[in-house]
Amino acid sequence: MTFRDYRLSKEIRRALDQLGYTEPTEVQAKVIPTALERTDLIVKSQTGSGKTAAFAIPICEKVAWEENKPQALILTPTRELADQVKEDVTNIGRFKRIKAAAVYGKHPFRYQQEELRQKCHIVVGTPGRVLDHIERGTLVLSEIDFFVLDEADEMLNMGFIDQVEAIMKALPKERTTMLFSATLPEDIDRLCRQYMKAPESIEIASTVTLTDQIDHSVIVVKEQQKPDLLRDVTVVENPDSCIIFCRTKDRVDEVTEQLEKHHYPCDQLHGGMTQEDRFAVMDDFKSGGFRYLVATDVAARGIDIDHITHVINYDIPLENESYVHRVGRTGRAGRNGTAISFVTPREDHVLAEIEAYIGFEIERREAPTPQAVKAAMDAFTEKLEKRPQLKKSKSERVNKDILKLYFNGGKRKKLRAFDFVGTITSIPGISGEDIGIIKIQDTETYIDILNGKGQLVLDAMQEKTVKGKQLKVHKARK
Repeated sequence: MTFRDYRLSKEIRRALDQLGYTEPTEVQAKVIPTALERTDLIVKSQTGSGKTAAFAIPICEKVAWEENKPQALILTPTRELADQVKEDVTNIGRFKRIKAAAVYGKHPFRYQQEELRQKCHIVVGTPGRVLDHIERGTLVLSEIDFFVLDEADEMLNMGFIDQVEAIMKALPKERTTMLFSATLPEDIDRLCRQYMKAPESIEIASTVTLTDQIDHSVIVVKEQQKPDLLRDVTVVENPDSCIIFCRTKDRVDEVTEQLEKHHYPCDQLHGGMTQEDRFAVMDDFKSGGFRYLVATDVAARGIDIDHITHVINYDIPLENESYVHRVGRTGRAGRNGTAISFVTPREDHVLAEIEAYIGFEIERREAPTPQAVKAAMDAFTEKLEKRPQLKKSKSERVNKDILKLYFNGGKRKKLRAFDFVGTITSIPGISGEDIGIIKIQDTETYIDILNGKGQLVLDAMQEKTVKGKQLKVHKARK
């Protein structure tokens, strides 16, 4: 099977081609045909299985561009995951001009309100902020045709279940509901029975992602010896890209400081940082700007990076599910990965619980010998000093023929989307298919010009007016 075997529009197929999606993963192959038939789904699938595209592709296919009100609502447990899903949806729906908005806490409510007031096809958000928008009347639900509950078990763990239920009660009864979860606890099962219509169940075996593509091992170490062990392990393993997980923010600070003393290209991620700083760190890590990310479990969700070669549990997680989510950051997209856990002698019962949960015993290994560290040091130092080769994001791949233009006029000048479309399509060689997402704000407008025709439109618009108004136009800076 390839994505061309599904009944997808040329716009969606074109985006998938540019994103490098050729053959569907197991969860995509099972979900997409059923979702296209608008059947309710309960999908039990581990992280890293490609589930975001599994629901994003059929939703983008079924969304009607002409409708101004939101037609799909996707709930995620964390802000990082909401932003990641929004980016994936935007990339898949790029050539269909689908607009997605992400709404979550610690981000200006008024900005989100303004975004929701414009044409918006798909809304992605965390339960608290989504419910806030519903109660204030800023998120209209009347046209919601698809509802997705992503990482449902994590919603339960984070105490969001009551908010989720309140949102489900407020949605139109005639809709397609899809629930994705690594596990199906009793409360989640109750939601399914109460709010879904004869759902079809799909289960993707977790052993593929946990054992076939990830090499798991444990090193027993005394607490005070962890810093030296981390140094030795990273020298011998010499990872291309590595996440080091810690339990607390203070431990993240401590480990980052240790790595910086040895000139590791590293940064940190934890819940005490502002959202802007967290996104900036993640963008830099995704592009390969640094190799070592030191993080709390906040980073175990919403990181969709194909090239992470190693996960090191500097502190073994106390929650069994956290082990699965942490190690699931590596061994993605068909690649092999390595997961190494440091365990103190007093934590053997924690390790035993994790092994019982994942269903296999993790291999014990010895700490690297001084001889092994010495033999690996030259190669490690060479990679450390080598300038990283920055990687192109998925957005860059799908946006390579797109130029975003800025116009210094918007709602206050009573300009609407069709005013811009009429003017731009009057340019010889430009049709409606060359115009992408139009975002009209109070005093400015941003328009994506597709198919490599951005410069042609930019040049022509220097002499043209929009609704009789001469506007300044240049390449957008954001």
